[in-house]
Amino acid sequence: MVSTSNRVSSSDAGAMQLRTRQERHFDEVEASLPDPTASTFRIQESLHDKAAGFMTRLGNLNSFGRQVSGRDIVWLFDNTAYRSQKTGEWEAEFVAAVFEPDIKCHLADVVSGVAKTLGLADDAEERDTIEARLIPFLWDIQTVRVFKLNHLGRELNIGPTSFNGITSDVLKVRHYKGGRSIKAVAKVPGTVKGLLEMQTYYAGEEGWGVISDIDDTIKITKTGDPLGILRETFIEEPRPVSGMPQLYASIQSLLPRDSPWFYLSASPYNLYPLLQQFRDKHYPRGTMILRDSSWRSVAGLLSALTMGTEEYKIDRMDKIHSWLPKRKMILVGDSTQSDPEAYGEMYRAYPDWVKKIFIRKVTDISSVGLEEKNQLSRFEKAFKDVPHDVWHVFEDPDDCRMIVQRMITQDST
Repeated sequence: MVSTSNRVSSSDAGAMQLRTRQERHFDEVEASLPDPTASTFRIQESLHDKAAGFMTRLGNLNSFGRQVSGRDIVWLFDNTAYRSQKTGEWEAEFVAAVFEPDIKCHLADVVSGVAKTLGLADDAEERDTIEARLIPFLWDIQTVRVFKLNHLGRELNIGPTSFNGITSDVLKVRHYKGGRSIKAVAKVPGTVKGLLEMQTYYAGEEGWGVISDIDDTIKITKTGDPLGILRETFIEEPRPVSGMPQLYASIQSLLPRDSPWFYLSASPYNLYPLLQQFRDKHYPRGTMILRDSSWRSVAGLLSALTMGTEEYKIDRMDKIHSWLPKRKMILVGDSTQSDPEAYGEMYRAYPDWVKKIFIRKVTDISSVGLEEKNQLSRFEKAFKDVPHDVWHVFEDPDDCRMIVQRMITQDST
């Protein structure tokens, strides 16, 4: 596990994030966004609805959990199976979320609030896109929900969901010998909607693997600009960073079939369906790991992307290391957030695990936020005690192709 006592750069990364928020006026933009939980946006509940809500909360006190009902929305998230270092058994972390479909706020007013912050007219055609992408931010979560999952012919018990509507359990799975991934299906009532199928990617103990950031590494998000984040999230069609799909396709062609891909982002889980479609369209399949910090909060999107990202990413990479400690990992990130600092910490903790670090130097000021994030002194401090041939800062993804090819070819000889 990464020791917090040995951190050499976390305070610098946090300070840069804070200065970015101050200079780019994140607090002001967050304050201008509608709060769906505020009384001005909430729909007044009838006595019947209040009574039903009370009975639901009473039922939630059941520590064994309540079965998902036909009205619920269930999301299953893809995962990676691995052989446990402790037991030798195959297992995987199963993550799912359960929502209540009713939106208990005035949706049109929330859409208008976001549109106003973005400077759009009341009749702007973009409002339909804003509404569709806002809805997952407005659902109420369902706590203490349970259901079963059909996984390679075995029924797995999923849940109960926690206070944040998410359940996360490490469960034993059968070893799949027919390929690198299998489909699993939620066993829920037929009227349940959501993401009811998932993929489990099977990763062998040894070989290569990739951990990639998403925002401004492989997808244009403009994390240094609050209005840019909102526009790219709620209006624009998700766009890949130029050259990155080709780079990842090249890396994938060089790696064995069971090489795991992880997409580690500070984006909140509300965006999972949007990012899943984006990944499937442009990049190799793999497990996406997102934050669960902003259910029912539009402003929470901005804070999730700009606060505490280094600690969050180190914690999740620590977990991946515990699953696959014998792998050789390629880490890919960018200069807009704290990827250099987080990846540097991971190398210092696990030098035999982290074999290569690629940092995309983002030169668009609306994406990077502060020009100092691209200074050589920043990278040298972030990668203190990391051999210079381990980390590489690039602007053109083509620069990385030959490096990866040479590295993997030398390793196989």
